[in-house]
Amino acid sequence: MANTKSAEKAARQAQLHRDRNVGMRSRMRTAIRKVIDAAAAGNKDQAKASYQAAVPLIDTLVNKNIIHRNQADRHKSRLAARVKALG
Repeated sequence: MANTKSAEKAARQAQLHRDRNVGMRSRMRTAIRKVIDAAAAGNKDQAKASYQAAVPLIDTLVNKNIIHRNQADRHKSRLAARVKALG
């Protein structure tokens, strides 16, 4: 438990930030899943559109320091390979 007013405020802020970060990470995972599902179904147009929507979302999380740049690059690379493999 926090002992000072500033520590109490920091704890409140940390919880707000955590909630926001969890939501953002969830949105990213959903976007990634949409690309994977479209690619698995063989729907190239939908997979490409989903990929175009997912990339800015992933980059946003990097800029907000929610995920590491290497992790974002890995996600984008693997998704791009799946979309490209559709032909």
